[in-house]
Amino acid sequence: MTSGSSFIVPEWPLASNVKSLISTRWGGVSCKPYTSMNLAQHVGDNAENVSQNRSSLYRHVGEAVTWFQQVHSTHVVTLPSPISMDADGVFSCERSNVCAVLTADCLPVLFASKAGDEVAAVHCGWRGLAGGMISNVLEKFSCASSQIMAYLGPAISQKHFEVGEDVLSSFQAAQRKRYYSRAVETYFLKRRDVEGKYMADLCGLARSELAGAGVVDIYGGECCTYTDKRFYSYRRDQETGRFASLIWLT
Repeated sequence: MTSGSSFIVPEWPLASNVKSLISTRWGGVSCKPYTSMNLAQHVGDNAENVSQNRSSLYRHVGEAVTWFQQVHSTHVVTLPSPISMDADGVFSCERSNVCAVLTADCLPVLFASKAGDEVAAVHCGWRGLAGGMISNVLEKFSCASSQIMAYLGPAISQKHFEVGEDVLSSFQAAQRKRYYSRAVETYFLKRRDVEGKYMADLCGLARSELAGAGVVDIYGGECCTYTDKRFYSYRRDQETGRFASLIWLT
């Protein structure tokens, strides 16, 4: 990723008319514990500060952004006329409609057709990922999965993502419905010191399902929000802000 003080440009071979961007926690006006570029209105931050931060983002992008109430669902809406404001995925095939999701440990995934005419952004917590968010967003594209690229944004790494047996069971159930390139158990490291606990690899699970669905070109996945303090992390800080991952057609 190419980094600036407030924003990062992901490095992947997009068509020239497709732009993507990831914000960091720096360069805004929010006070502790939301320091400083918090873009979420639902975390307890001062609303005016969030509005100023969003305005700064809009100036950088050159477009306004439609924000959705993310509820850990598998619901994907199509811009510019969403039916519902509750969604964890956003798709567009029209210019100037910015697809954006907010995260702080969950996995943001950006999608683009190689032809440069369709884009999407999704928020994948473990519930959404196990529930079928990736297959739902891929169904929005008119092209074959082999003609879609995916970028895995900053998310919590396996080393810091402890989960219970319920999470493993959810992915085992998912594997009975959808194809993964490797067994889902591969992405769960059992803790020897704590009964019934595992360290889960969100990025690995996403890569496996993407590959299983026929997406060949997968990028990103290197940044851990827990250890990289450019990003907000709920598991690290508890009370914290949210950063954005965005993609759009120009």
